[in-house]
Amino acid sequence: MMLSIFISDREVCSFHCFLVFLYQVGRCVEVGLPMLILFVVLSQYLKNVQIRDIPILERFSLFVCIAVVWAYAQILTAGGAYKHSSEVTQINCRTDRANLISSAPWIKIPFPLQWGAPTFSAGQSFGMVSAVLVSLVESTASYKAAARLASATPPPAHIMSRGIGWQGIGILLDGLFGTGTGSTVSVENVGLLGSTRIGSRRVIQISAGFMIFFSMLGKFGALFASIPFTIFAAVYCVLFGLVAAVGLSFLQFTNMNSMRNLFIVGVSIFLGLSVPEYFFRYSMAAQHGPAHTKAGWFNDYINTIFSSPPTVGLIVAVFLDNTLEVKNAAKDRGMPWWVPFRSFKGDSRNEEFYNLPFNLNRFFPPS
Repeated sequence: MMLSIFISDREVCSFHCFLVFLYQVGRCVEVGLPMLILFVVLSQYLKNVQIRDIPILERFSLFVCIAVVWAYAQILTAGGAYKHSSEVTQINCRTDRANLISSAPWIKIPFPLQWGAPTFSAGQSFGMVSAVLVSLVESTASYKAAARLASATPPPAHIMSRGIGWQGIGILLDGLFGTGTGSTVSVENVGLLGSTRIGSRRVIQISAGFMIFFSMLGKFGALFASIPFTIFAAVYCVLFGLVAAVGLSFLQFTNMNSMRNLFIVGVSIFLGLSVPEYFFRYSMAAQHGPAHTKAGWFNDYINTIFSSPPTVGLIVAVFLDNTLEVKNAAKDRGMPWWVPFRSFKGDSRNEEFYNLPFNLNRFFPPS
């Protein structure tokens, strides 16, 4: 259902994350604000500047901005601009915080079970199930946003299942190698796809190679980790906002003159923002979530799910969309537009967009 799909998109989380990143920019204005302005100017106002018919600033604006502002932050740090600043400013503005480069090893090759044998707990498993559920909701929406920004057809159900399945394999590998986080779709990369207008798989493959390279060479990884987070927060304000706009664009296929649809969208977005914010502030004040019973697995399950803006928005939207009366269900919900894209064979362009590289379709054939 169109409204349910819309509200499950990451735009609900994007509004929330936008405020978080904007707050981070404010913690180091002298670095964050120049980065935000420079990125917008290069990627939008000067995007038509070309060198040998290549829109160099449109495609490489992020690299140029990071290099320039990072050097600027290094000059401020070396010049002693933060020598007598508060601890918050030191953490957010300095490029030499925590001695990351000096303490990192030159070479460190990760291997499975490097932190010891895994342990299992039923309660913790339930908590992880809820975390994966939240991740699936957010990743599913990002798949649709990426397809739209890449001018591809909306991914059919089979393609969505395939992506979620590979994401599960990634999470399994994360657990074996003992990473601090699990695998999920990168929303900022989806926004970067729209900003640079580069939707090639080769870019992702090369990026994955760089990530593997930097994960083994500790000094190089620490060098990039020394970039002040404020620089990334400024970029994220633009990229998350772009993804938010993509999610909102799906509403063009629905009847937004319908008071019913306006009610569902408004209530879902509002509760998707306010309920997680309540859980966050409650947890910060009480050092535990609103769900605080003797059953730890239940607490983890409830607190994790209702701390996710897109998941809360999805639950509210699905409930309202399936219970409120509608006169012209198909037209008001925008369902006719989605009919050709429900199956892989529904659109002839799907084969071009969603066939796997290296002839892997032999092992993972489309349904």
